[in-house]
Amino acid sequence: MNMNIELIDGGVTSPAGFKAAHTAAGIKYKDRDDMAMIVSESPCVTAGTFTTNVVKAAPVIWDKRYVEQGTPVRAVVINAGIANACTGSEGLELCEKTARAAADAIGCGTSDVLVASTGVIGSKLPIEKLEKGVRDMADALADSREAAHEAACAIMTTDTIPKEACAKFKIGGKTVTIGAMTKGSGMIHPNMSTMLSFNTTDALISKEMLSEALSIVVKDTYNMISVDGDTSTNDTCLILANGKAGNALIDSHGEAFDTFVAALMEVNRMLAKLMAGDGEGATALLEVKVINATSDEAARTLAKSVVSSSLVKAAVYGHDANWGRILCALGYSGVDFDPDKVDIYFESAAGQVNVASNGAAADYSEDEATAVLSEQEVTVICDIKSGGFDATAWGCDLTHEYVSINADYRS
Repeated sequence: MNMNIELIDGGVTSPAGFKAAHTAAGIKYKDRDDMAMIVSESPCVTAGTFTTNVVKAAPVIWDKRYVEQGTPVRAVVINAGIANACTGSEGLELCEKTARAAADAIGCGTSDVLVASTGVIGSKLPIEKLEKGVRDMADALADSREAAHEAACAIMTTDTIPKEACAKFKIGGKTVTIGAMTKGSGMIHPNMSTMLSFNTTDALISKEMLSEALSIVVKDTYNMISVDGDTSTNDTCLILANGKAGNALIDSHGEAFDTFVAALMEVNRMLAKLMAGDGEGATALLEVKVINATSDEAARTLAKSVVSSSLVKAAVYGHDANWGRILCALGYSGVDFDPDKVDIYFESAAGQVNVASNGAAADYSEDEATAVLSEQEVTVICDIKSGGFDATAWGCDLTHEYVSINADYRS
């Protein structure tokens, strides 16, 4: 990590000029908060990346329009429980009504408000509850650490833990902060996932450079995680920059931009790993490192193929050193490589064991391998021995509990 970057306890309210709020609107859940709002005291330059699914939820369509137009953003309203996906033109009307309620409450234009939803697909959002929730949150906005944390809790669905991260760093002598929160536990697959990610920063940066920074970071974080092979209708990653740090404008490549990207990477890598490790029913975080591949793209593709394999994930759950499944997943990735060169290792807090050498079984202890695979964080290392490019992907084991959670998700 860049020594100039300090990871600290914080969230979306940590950068100057940002507030957050939460409420229990009763949209689907009856016993917990289910709405959150992030507000900047001044308009923000905004960038975003969205689901690759052809079926896009109404909030994705709404946000994508205004982010691409470069509309200054003041607020984001998020609800959990119902996804507002596959709801046709009525879904977009609900987005507009929600945004209008927020705009009226904080004093801005309707197009200055982005929206995000997560939950059951195909159900209708109760607009009266959304509008009341927005009004209640507008009266409760705060820039405290607690406000950020409670907002992160409010956007959870099947998540078992809230997910937040924050970094401070210097640009031209000015202290800049990036804070973020995400949600995501199921329907997670490379090239975004059933995830919502909200980054706030007080950096002064142009839209072009902010968009480029987010694109770079998403490629190595959220596009490298998988829980179950499903890509959602609602995937959204946003970053809002209000310029309150007072640094010189970042409008070109250089040291300032590189530092900003490095900090944004640290924050979102942490969140991506938290999401992967919190996969529905998961008992272990699975990290897959592909090293010495022929190209950056080859390394990424190989790593994602292994981390997405249901058979590999099941083997990790069973603490079974079934390295043949890993070599198989590498083989169907679409990347050309020599399987007779590949070495495979398992690594965790319990140590490291070489299970395959030059594409064949290595001389290892099954008991030692089982011990390594029994830890809560397990790393698979695949040495392709054909080049100088590396990539890392994250996922989790596949358990009986995953089926139980998703068999009755709507009830």
